[in-house]
Amino acid sequence: VQLQASGGGLVQPGGSLRLSCAASEDALRYYAIGWFRQAPGKEREWLSYMSRGNGGTYYADSIKGRFTISRDNAKNTVYLDMNNLKPEDTAVFYCAAGPEITTMRHPSDYSHWGQGTQVTVSS
Repeated sequence: VQLQASGGGLVQPGGSLRLSCAASEDALRYYAIGWFRQAPGKEREWLSYMSRGNGGTYYADSIKGRFTISRDNAKNTVYLDMNNLKPEDTAVFYCAAGPEITTMRHPSDYSHWGQGTQVTVSS
């Protein structure tokens, strides 16, 4: 499984970004896809994941209502739409794939990782 995250950049507070996670063929069929972020000096934080089967979506309380995960099966791509961004959202964002046999809320639940994309929220 190969994953490539993209879409990061510099955005002003209150702005929006869409991150993309392009996965290798059939990855979305066999794996749940999650999004994490890691700010300097902090642990990697789980944000959201989408179930491989019914496409159920799950969110961390810290971003619920501002971030939305979705997927395009035809493009083998999972998205993370981020709205009302805040300076504390600044981090490197990662997508990851895992077999969905655990809670999918910890980095250790995922077996494959993308390279990360930097998101900076600043005026």
